[in-house]
Amino acid sequence: MDSRQPFDRFHGRVRGAQRHCAHPHCREAGEFRAPDPHGQLASANGPGDYQYLCLEHVRQFNAGYNWFAGMTAEEIMEAQSPINVWPSETRAFRANGSVDSPPKWADFKDPLDAISTRFRSRMPKERADGQFLSPEDRKALKTLGLGEDADRHALRGAYSAKVRAYHPDKNGGNRSYEKALQDVIAAYTHLKTSPAFI
Repeated sequence: MDSRQPFDRFHGRVRGAQRHCAHPHCREAGEFRAPDPHGQLASANGPGDYQYLCLEHVRQFNAGYNWFAGMTAEEIMEAQSPINVWPSETRAFRANGSVDSPPKWADFKDPLDAISTRFRSRMPKERADGQFLSPEDRKALKTLGLGEDADRHALRGAYSAKVRAYHPDKNGGNRSYEKALQDVIAAYTHLKTSPAFI
């Protein structure tokens, strides 16, 4: 048995409504929701009150409805500004259209553990000091031969030791370590500005 609702060409119709149209003396079913001009207006606390009208009266209401009524010119300009349409930043989609990935945990606080539970198996491990390491941080630490809980002092020491081992001026002119030296410099440059080491 198909439980889907039949297609209705009237958007927003509430079928089977048990209320009458709010227009005076109309006995038709109130199947269409519209803002109630005599009720509470929409605000930051909620969408405001609604009235329910029949098709004929909701068409009349829509034809005469002016959302900008009562606004100053400045308020109308602000309401029409593209930056006010979506005031908060949204997460970017991946190339495959998916957004089902954990947030950037280094910048995220989840005191009730409401979101991180979903991504726990894929979530970066936390350091002993409470800081999170990105995959780039982990790769750089591995390049320097350091563990996840290394501090700034250990970072500087490992960098100095690797430079002494790989730099031609320090290892008797052996230039076979140039690529390794570049990787060490890149790893150190990345880590010294990482949130975990600031």
